[in-house]
Amino acid sequence: MKNKIVWPGSTQLAPIPVVLVGCGNGDDIPYNLITVAWAGTVCSDPAMLSVSIRPERHSYGIMMKTREFTVNLPSRKLARSVDFCGVVSGRDCDKFAKCGLHAEKGTEVTAPVVLECPITLECKLKETIALGTHTMFLAEICAIDLDSRLIDDKGRLDIERADLLAYAHGHYYGLGECIGHFGYSVRKKPGPVVRK
Repeated sequence: MKNKIVWPGSTQLAPIPVVLVGCGNGDDIPYNLITVAWAGTVCSDPAMLSVSIRPERHSYGIMMKTREFTVNLPSRKLARSVDFCGVVSGRDCDKFAKCGLHAEKGTEVTAPVVLECPITLECKLKETIALGTHTMFLAEICAIDLDSRLIDDKGRLDIERADLLAYAHGHYYGLGECIGHFGYSVRKKPGPVVRK
């Protein structure tokens, strides 16, 4: 492997999404947020995702009890709040209040939708898998809450308008410009594929 350095196996997959997981029901279990970078899509039909959380985290117990949560995709302007929610425990403070964020019950779950996040996935827990340092929460995506400003004049989602964050090796990044779309390499009709 010319010009390659080999390291032991570790968590170097990058970039990955960084999300705010909302939990609690706002009634007998106060709302809480936890920043998660170990998250991803796991199935298309039914639409499912996973988030992996350490059992000692405050949100872990809440999610095990309520068996539902939201995955809120933050914009670049929320980077400071995203970082705060990942390093401060909900046992010690109200993260919504500290970050100036606003919560609303989901339409399919009682967990909080973060109103400042452009996209929220409402999720119902299907299974947990203990993996080692983290437990994977596998959940079905029951509803998607979108900021109306993300919808273009043809009724399609324009994800670039969301200005989403990504995470790589301990750092936050804003996503760059679109350089293609799925299947563009085998397209039969010539035409532009890059959106500016």
